[in-house]
Amino acid sequence: MDYLWTPWRYAYISAASKNEGKSSDCIFCELPKLSDAEAKIVYRGKHCFIILNSFPYTSGHVMVVPFAHLDELQKLPEAAANEMMSLSQKTEGVLRNIYSPDGVNLGMNIGRAAGAGVAGHVHMHVLPRWVGDTNFMTVTGESRVLPEALEETYEKLRSAM
Repeated sequence: MDYLWTPWRYAYISAASKNEGKSSDCIFCELPKLSDAEAKIVYRGKHCFIILNSFPYTSGHVMVVPFAHLDELQKLPEAAANEMMSLSQKTEGVLRNIYSPDGVNLGMNIGRAAGAGVAGHVHMHVLPRWVGDTNFMTVTGESRVLPEALEETYEKLRSAM
């Protein structure tokens, strides 16, 4: 296996596991305190916000995140859960209009064992997918190739929301 060195990720990985479950150091609790452009928040609702994934699988990969710091979906108040689903539906429509994907992935990884990168704060991933988007770079190079910069994705999604 070849290695693609990404030393800037170490700070994120070490902080995520060290601060797991602590709202005072949770990235999803801290980012809404910044400006939308700084945090890459494309939309703010009453209970949830939509933010670009800083390490996307595809262009347009966003997350719908409740403002409440909760580690299980079942703990989310009904109003926030309803808004999370409503924003996921809205996001699907926006992604389909902007990117014309062949499909859309929606999903949650709840807890570290389930693959959550931020295990202490539930969030829904929404990302466009295309037939063939898992190309040789992903399979053999274990790397992703994104056709547009995060800033460009942010502007497209922000204006569409």
